Amino acid sequence: MTTRKIANATGLDEFLRDYQAGGYPVAEVVHAACADCGGTVFAVLLDDEAGFVERWCTSCEADGVAMLDSAEYAEEAEPGEATCPCGGEYFEVAVGFSRNADGDIRWVSVGLRCVADGLAGVYIDWKIDYLPAEHLLTTVR
Repeated sequence: MTTRKIANATGLDEFLRDYQAGGYPVAEVVHAACADCGGTVFAVLLDDEAGFVERWCTSCEADGVAMLDSAEYAEEAEPGEATCPCGGEYFEVAVGFSRNADGDIRWVSVGLRCVADGLAGVYIDWKIDYLPAEHLLTTVR
C-alpha cells in the first residue's frame, strides 16, 4: 500500500489524484460525512476481495453505512477493520472517482487518513464495470 503523511483531510484529494487506480486519472474526490451528525471521523470495515467498504461514525455511533456499491456485496463480504500501521483505527475518508475517455466512472479508490498520526493510504479500490454509475458519487456522504 502506498502511504504518505498528510496534514489534514483535504490532503486526501491530492493523494488520491496521485494514486490513479487502474491507470485512470481521478476526476472527482468526495469526502465522507455522517448524515446524522456531520462527523468526519470513522471506523472503517473493508473487504478488498468483495469490493466492500462500510464506515461507522465515531461521533454519534450511527449505524454503519455501506459506501459506493458495497451494499450489493454485503452478504458475501468478510470485512475486517481498517488499521493504520501506528495502530490507529479512526480515519477521515474520501473516495476518488476515475473516469474513462467517455467520461464514465470506471474506478473508485477509497483513501483513509489516520487521525492519530496523519498517515494516508488507499486501503481499497476496484473497477466499476457497469453503466450508469453516476449514482456512486452520492453514496459517499
